[in-house]
Amino acid sequence: MHAVAPSLPKTPSPSASPSQLGPDNLASCVGSWAAPPPTSANQRISMPLAPSRRHLLSVAGLAAPALLAGRADAQAPKSATTIPLAPNTIPVADLHKQFDVEPGYHNLEAGYWSMMPRVVAEAFERNTALVNRANAVWARNVLPGGEGWTSAFRAAQASIARLVGCGADEIAIARSGADALQMLITNYKPLKAGDGVICCDLDYDTMIAAMRWLGTHKGAKVVEFAMPEPATTANILAAYEDVLKRTPEAKLLLVTQVSNKTGLVTPVREIVAMARARGVDTIVDAAHGVACLDFQLDDLGADFVGWSVHKWTSAPLGTGAMYVRKSRMADIDIAFGNRSFPEDDINARIPSGTINFAAVMTIPTAVDFHFAVGGAAKERHMRGLRDRWVHAVKDVANVEICVPDDPARYCAITSFRLKGMTTDEAARRVQKRLFEAYRIHTIWRGGVRNGPVIRVTPGFFSTPEDVDALAKALRLEHAMLL
Repeated sequence: MHAVAPSLPKTPSPSASPSQLGPDNLASCVGSWAAPPPTSANQRISMPLAPSRRHLLSVAGLAAPALLAGRADAQAPKSATTIPLAPNTIPVADLHKQFDVEPGYHNLEAGYWSMMPRVVAEAFERNTALVNRANAVWARNVLPGGEGWTSAFRAAQASIARLVGCGADEIAIARSGADALQMLITNYKPLKAGDGVICCDLDYDTMIAAMRWLGTHKGAKVVEFAMPEPATTANILAAYEDVLKRTPEAKLLLVTQVSNKTGLVTPVREIVAMARARGVDTIVDAAHGVACLDFQLDDLGADFVGWSVHKWTSAPLGTGAMYVRKSRMADIDIAFGNRSFPEDDINARIPSGTINFAAVMTIPTAVDFHFAVGGAAKERHMRGLRDRWVHAVKDVANVEICVPDDPARYCAITSFRLKGMTTDEAARRVQKRLFEAYRIHTIWRGGVRNGPVIRVTPGFFSTPEDVDALAKALRLEHAMLL
């Protein structure tokens, strides 16, 4: 990521048509001519909901190829056959129809990353082509009217801020949720040698490793505890209260909003308040919460949050986000001496360097898609898909569901164990059997104190038939390890 370059003033458009323009006069016209209108109702480029200065980027698929190619025979790619992304216009019953899904499998591993819906994938394709054609002419921000990487980057920040309800100056874009959270944890400035840092067995393994790094590199006392089973709200809060009481030197607490291992949704706001009352800061891992659960960051009460934008927001791979409350910016150190931004800018908390421009440029379209479905509707839909398979196997004695039967404590992700699944090897056998015999893709997860689990994660692209296939398979295979 590079320092922001000043924008050049907009120059009047020449009279020549775009196809007559070569590279020498490109800078005198880009950003000031209009693309031709769509030729039919089915040939529309989905535009951002709010007007912006990203005109070149949003019409690139129709017009920019001729501009940037510098040759009369330049061919524009086919127009995207997409839908307009107006808020609350995509019914959840039709949600799976927005995705191009590889046939022949029941993919219940959407927890890795989210498949892009068609409209987002098409925007990503156009943006990738634009970046490849325009290269440094675009990335170095020399185009008239301010079109370029800086304006696209700021638009992506603003769209994420709109999604989670905070200021754009409190959002930094990272390469992943793991990158964002690693920076928050390892660059937490108030920590001193001997201070306590706390994490849980249901936290993400990479984040547990970062907390342990604070012990080996910063002299912190690392305290780890196991989430109780059953993980009822009362049991969860009691476990956090207990670990805070027995760690009076605690300074930093890691809390995962939705466990990547079992799918447990923790009462984050209550835990953050509990920690704050004892002078303990909280870093929240919201990788599986943002854009799956319907909430705003203020609902968590936390000062530091990280998550993956390529998960439930359905943006391209290689996108994550960091939130730092503006009043706490000075408590997160800048990353590796990053001087591409002022020291009080949140972007200085992310390592400098070139990132996937096209992926970041596509974030606004992914956010528009989120609002086109609606946050509350998405949450209800995903909880419904989960309930469909879980309720269908409730009477199967050898299937243990690893989250409580409380809608506040789960959403899309839910893990299970089969009786006899006490080792990692046994969990691998279950995963392999489901795939080879039934073409159902799940993933086993270790690191849970009470034993490995099989994680089931339907995605926005999933259908009732996908989860029904799992329920049927479990009824047939529930005793496979006995």
